[in-house]
Amino acid sequence: MVSDAECPACGSTEMRTLFSATDRLYRTTDKYFLIVECRNCRLIRLHPQPTPMELRQYYPPDYWFVPESGAADTLEQAYRRFVLRDHLRFVERALRESGEEGIILDVGCGGGLFLQMLAERRPRNSKLKGIGLDFSLDAAKVASRAGVPAVCATLSRAPVAPGSCAAITMFHVLEHLYDPSSYLESARELLRPDGRLIVQVPNAACWQFLLFGERWNGIDVPRHLIDFRQSDLELLLDHCGFEVLRSKHFSLRDNPAGMATSFAPGLDPMARRMRGVAESARMRLLRDLLYLALTAISVPFTLFEAACRAGSTIMIEARKKS
Repeated sequence: MVSDAECPACGSTEMRTLFSATDRLYRTTDKYFLIVECRNCRLIRLHPQPTPMELRQYYPPDYWFVPESGAADTLEQAYRRFVLRDHLRFVERALRESGEEGIILDVGCGGGLFLQMLAERRPRNSKLKGIGLDFSLDAAKVASRAGVPAVCATLSRAPVAPGSCAAITMFHVLEHLYDPSSYLESARELLRPDGRLIVQVPNAACWQFLLFGERWNGIDVPRHLIDFRQSDLELLLDHCGFEVLRSKHFSLRDNPAGMATSFAPGLDPMARRMRGVAESARMRLLRDLLYLALTAISVPFTLFEAACRAGSTIMIEARKKS
């Protein structure tokens, strides 16, 4: 087992401290953690890493999935559908170019909205089938109620056969793992010969990190254990037997909203819901509108930094090395 003092990428114990930070978003703890950089390979990570028991306490109920909603949340659902469209286009292009059939496995599926939308856009005679996988049993139940087959499991114990997946997607998963290489190795076993792996992580080489430092939403202390640059992620994929086909630095869902949350974490709608903030319907609407305005204002900057390959997220399509 790798010691917490050892870099998970190169094993070096030499590190330098960038800054300390605590949970600004969900306020699950007032404990401070160090963000350190390996002096050898420059991988950025959380130090010390919480134990698995501690880490569970830092995930609020309903983390990154939306339970059954009432009529008041219709507008929010429409917004989520709108901003997910570029994720869908990225994955659909990968599926077209691979030509593979079989399972589309969405790891960390949350409430299943991505797979639900993907199914709505596929022709009825498609031989692709979406299946969701999540750590959270509650999330898997929400996805199932939305019509998406979903299970609570880890990727190493996924209930699908080796070589059965046309695509495996991991949107904001790897940064939460103690050992992301084990997930990538499992993905390699499950993919078909020309199946595609699509991963997305926050980009620790983005301009927003330079601008906000410890207040950057992308480090999400203490839930993000590793903060990847694109070079870190590509080295990890190469080590696990993948070749990178293309990358993308802009996400309409994540980049502008992430910047808005860095500016004003107290306005983030999901954080307010998870923290159980008491607010009237009028106050909720006002805060939602302020957050939406901040997000809209952030769009030009996030588009520009992405055009310079310094966007706050990285999405990569890869396939198994031949």
